[in-house]
Formats: sequence, structure tokens, C-alpha cells
Amino acid sequence: MYKISYEGNTMKKTFKAQNISCINCANLIKGSLEDDFGTIEVNLETTPKEVTLEILDDNQESYFKEEMADIGFEIIED
Repeated sequence: MYKISYEGNTMKKTFKAQNISCINCANLIKGSLEDDFGTIEVNLETTPKEVTLEILDDNQESYFKEEMADIGFEIIED
């Protein structure tokens, strides 16, 4: 499940993710993925935790979901 807002040619999306529990998890996500995806925000105040970033297209979104799963944080979808 995610929220979408459009800014320019990208879509700002917020994804709900499993297994994020603390700032160390947030730092792992940012350190692992920001080089490929740009700025990533992790909201530790929500349950489940939310990850927000700019997505260019469906291919990049699929790649992001795969990369999140590879580091242990699966995206929750309805």
C-alpha cells in the first residue's frame, strides 16, 4: 500500500514496509539505496513504518521493491 503525489516527472511515493524497527534499519535502507534512488525518508513514527522517495516509473518502482526485499524489508501491498 502506498500514497502517490506527483512532482515534475517523478512520483513521490510512500510505501509501507515490514521489519523496520529502529534508526539503524532506517540508516541501512538509506545507506544501501540512496545512491540508486536519491533521497529516501523513513518514518519511524507510523506502524507499519513508511518509506518515501521519488519514483520515475514502474520499472524503477519494481527495482526499489526488489532491493528493499534483498536487504530484509519487504514492501506491504494489498
